[in-house]
Formats: sequence, structure tokens, C-alpha cells
Amino acid sequence: MIKCIASDMDGTLLNAYQKITDENKAAILKAQEQGVEFVVATGRSYAEAQFVLKEAEIECPVICVNGAEVRSKEGELISSNPLSKDLVREVAHILRDQGIYFEIYTNQGTYTDNEDKGISAIIDIFTSANPEAPMELIVSGAKERFEKGLVHVVDSYDHVFEKDDYQIYKFLAFSMNEKEQASGKEALKKVEGLAVSSSGYMNIEITSEQAQKGVALEAFASARGIEMSETMAIGDNENDLSMFARAGRAVAMGNASFEIQMECDVVTATNDESGVAQAILEVL
Repeated sequence: MIKCIASDMDGTLLNAYQKITDENKAAILKAQEQGVEFVVATGRSYAEAQFVLKEAEIECPVICVNGAEVRSKEGELISSNPLSKDLVREVAHILRDQGIYFEIYTNQGTYTDNEDKGISAIIDIFTSANPEAPMELIVSGAKERFEKGLVHVVDSYDHVFEKDDYQIYKFLAFSMNEKEQASGKEALKKVEGLAVSSSGYMNIEITSEQAQKGVALEAFASARGIEMSETMAIGDNENDLSMFARAGRAVAMGNASFEIQMECDVVTATNDESGVAQAILEVL
């Protein structure tokens, strides 16, 4: 019996319009009514996740920034796993040395030092999740992050790195140069204590090795007396693999790549076909 359901957001719970469909909402509410714990597990910051959840009037806990932060349905901080200052400096040095753009996710918001590249990075994520969506729709959604104040533009990251009251949760790195991106990813994977994954064609997501969706989901379930065999994880990309490896039932979206689908027990419908709803209703 499934007692806990974890769902990714982009390319999974959200359709091409970055919305939660009525079908997905109804299935989530039905699961909650039956006592099943529903939790969002996303690479987004808490603010970015809540922006969409509030619009759909869904209240649930959130595993955000790939597991670097976990929040209750009321928004209270349950746990956090930031990068150490030494790792922050090392990651920044590697990315700068490779000439790779990056933005940082912190306990006080998300920051970029280049708005245009920040928009390009999110366009990559949205395009990867919704390859058939109109480009004007994707660009509009990417720009909305800045228009709604979900990302802050700074001249330099140095003050964020140096101040103790800033905890660095994640680096979101992006490069249109495949060779450059591959070289950067290879260098980062050699650094002990890092989790290196991706949520788009051309991006790299870097967190603490303890800040992974699967690690956070396991701790979340354990705290509620739920066995991992009683959990279901739904996703579409590389940063969902740690959940798939631990969950009792791993579900890939129909829009996920063949490689991702091969790592799962079940393949559901696409995000534009309310695949999350289908997956939930199958286990209720």
C-alpha cells in the first residue's frame, strides 16, 4: 500500500503552461483525503514552488532545491543541507575556470549576476521538460521568475559567499557549449561531498551529497513512520534518479527520456496529459 507520494514539478506535475492541471489537483486532493502523504520534490526554491502551489490552492510539504531544504505544508523549515563554505568556493572556482555561468540558491533567495543568462538557463529547463511547447510561452515563463521577484540580480556573488548568514543550497550552472559543460561536470564529479545532476539539456545542478531528493524523501518518510516500500516517486529527469532508486514504486513521466524511463517500474502519461493524476489514481 502506498502511504507517501513524492512528485517532481517541472515536466511532471506542471504542464507546458507551468500550471497544475485540474486532473492533477483532484488526484492529489483525493490522495490527501485518503490519508496519503503528498509531497512535492523539486529543484525549485521554496518560493518558486509555492508560487505555483498557491495558484492551484494545494497545500503540501515541499522538498525543495533538490533536497537541500524541506518545508512543512505550513512553510516551516523542517531541515536543511547547505554546502560548506569550502565546497562553495571550490565549486565557484571550477565553474568560473570553465567559463560556465551559474546562479545560486540560498536560504535568503535565489541570485544571479547575469539576468539574460539566468533567463536562458530556465528556458533550457522548461524546454527540456516541454519540448513541444511554443517558444514564446517558454520565454514568458522564464522571464516571470524575475518579474515576480523570485530571482534577485546582483553585481557579484562575493558578499553572499562571505557572509555567515547566507547558506548556499545549490548552484544552477548553464552552458550552451556542450564540451564546456561536459568538462565542468566531469571536474565537479571529482569533488568529494558533492551531488552533481541535471534538470535540463545544458544545465548542471550542484548540491551537497546529502541534499538529494531521494535522501530527503527517505528522511521525510522515516519521520512519519513510513517505509520506503510504501512510497511512490514520480519524475522525469536526472535529478529524480535518487528518488527512483529508493522509492517502492518509481514512476517515469511519458515525456521523460528513454534512459530515465528504464530506471523506473512504471511509465505514466505525459505532463500535458496529467500523468501525475494517472499515477496517483492507479495506487489509491
